[in-house]
Amino acid sequence: MANLWIDPTACKSLAILVESVIAPMLMDHPAPVCLDMEVDSTIEVPTDPVITAELIRSLTRQALEEMADGGDLTVTACETPSGVELEMADTGVDAQDRSYRIPMMAAAIGAQLSWQNCPQGGAAVTVTFPRRDQSLRQVA
Repeated sequence: MANLWIDPTACKSLAILVESVIAPMLMDHPAPVCLDMEVDSTIEVPTDPVITAELIRSLTRQALEEMADGGDLTVTACETPSGVELEMADTGVDAQDRSYRIPMMAAAIGAQLSWQNCPQGGAAVTVTFPRRDQSLRQVA
């Protein structure tokens, strides 16, 4: 098993964190999965980096379970006025045909998750992370 994992607390860029979490999982997956990433390197990790990494790992694991024979995983991110949105889309089965799980890590950092079908087949989950100042207010 290749270990590309880096210390998430040292990671300031969401793009680097996402790639360092997903890449080893793809290499260990028994079927080929193509990763397409469109995450600007200037987008900062929006919340606690350790919990964010665990959330990404959990969602990637769910996507890979749906692509036992391989497929495509597309990860995009953008900044919005209310926070950062990270979308993970795969070519597995449609959203309504899944028994997806909402990782507890999402609640711990105040992230909202929503699933939808992809036009080309498969499903996508969008994680909406609150702005850092908003997530701090929620904890206080």
